[in-house]
Amino acid sequence: MAQINIEITYAFPEHYYLKKFTLDEGTTVQSAILQSGILQQFTDIDLRENKIGIFSRPVKLTDSLNDGDRIEIYRPLLADPKEIRRKRAAQQAKDQEEKKKAEKSANKEN
Repeated sequence: MAQINIEITYAFPEHYYLKKFTLDEGTTVQSAILQSGILQQFTDIDLRENKIGIFSRPVKLTDSLNDGDRIEIYRPLLADPKEIRRKRAAQQAKDQEEKKKAEKSANKEN
């Protein structure tokens, strides 16, 4: 059977794990992850929870790999980006309102 070269990566905020290896052609994403040993090395990875992609494109665990693919295991988001933006916008609006009040107060004193 023909062989393919793939990479598997798992990123952290301060570093990343990258492993290159060779598998049989037709190997699935899940099989490659299991064969890589990454699940034993990083016990926080849960294939039922973590999203998986190949070059930033979401894939299913049952998808077959091609030569040169890089499997990316994504960590779950710690916070909802939309909620963070909402809070930041609300804080900026509050800060601007307080600044305007302070300016009005300073103008009244003069």
